[in-house]
Amino acid sequence: MVEKTIAFAGSGLDRADHVRSDAEKLAGLMNWRARLLRLDGIDPLIAPEGGLEWGTLADADPEAELVFLGLAEDGRGCFAEVAPRLIGSVAPPNPRLWQAMSTLPATDLAIYGGARSLVDWHARHRFCAKCGGATKLAKGGWQRNCTNDACKAEHYPRVDPVTIMLVECDGELLLGRQPRFPPKRFSALAGFVEPGESIEEAVAREVLEEAGVKVRDVTYVASQPWPFPSSLMIGCCAVADDKTIVIDETELDDARWFTRAEVELAMSGDEDGAFIAPPPFAVAHHLLKWWLAK
Repeated sequence: MVEKTIAFAGSGLDRADHVRSDAEKLAGLMNWRARLLRLDGIDPLIAPEGGLEWGTLADADPEAELVFLGLAEDGRGCFAEVAPRLIGSVAPPNPRLWQAMSTLPATDLAIYGGARSLVDWHARHRFCAKCGGATKLAKGGWQRNCTNDACKAEHYPRVDPVTIMLVECDGELLLGRQPRFPPKRFSALAGFVEPGESIEEAVAREVLEEAGVKVRDVTYVASQPWPFPSSLMIGCCAVADDKTIVIDETELDDARWFTRAEVELAMSGDEDGAFIAPPPFAVAHHLLKWWLAK
């Protein structure tokens, strides 16, 4: 099993559904004790001591929507704001965010990941997918309701399932690289689960589409919430009987089989090896550690 807590998991906040569903209890938490996660848009602000920066609700934009993140261990409510300037213009992650991911404590990174996904969803889902009417925040930010009395549809923050998989054949691993990767970086193949498809079927389809390799015996290893914008990475391993590769060049720059010795060298951080391993905050890194420890 994967031992270390995977990045963006394990926040420690009590999600407190009983509070989300009770408007009176939620309002009771919005007092001087409440904590507001300080954000620059949807990127984290880092406190001088190195963790997430927190303020009070007095720091929030009066026009912003407030999303309830959960209860801290001391019972204080924790919130994040959907600032008006975010509406319809959420930017991709910037280099400062990637640096923060390597410095934030694991619990802070998980809190931030959940907040980022929620804030981003609210910024991009202002209208009802059923009738086109305006929506408003509900259930502490874990729901949006259509304001059209003839519709009143309820909408919930979405999570997109993504399979990410190691493929093994005769003691070697199939890894690929996407055009956006840094030079020499190889990682596990990955792809979104499609409607009407099981996890096992998605693994088999994605590997066949991207690398032309047929797989069997798909097993689950570990998962990771990935807030860019809001995916669940489902880590798996599968077995192939044929090493013939046919690359889909619209998806991958390259795909290769690597020996255990080559994987060990890459995971040691040696940049002179056959490839550079995925970073420690990626679930693919944990999948490779798991495979080496088998």
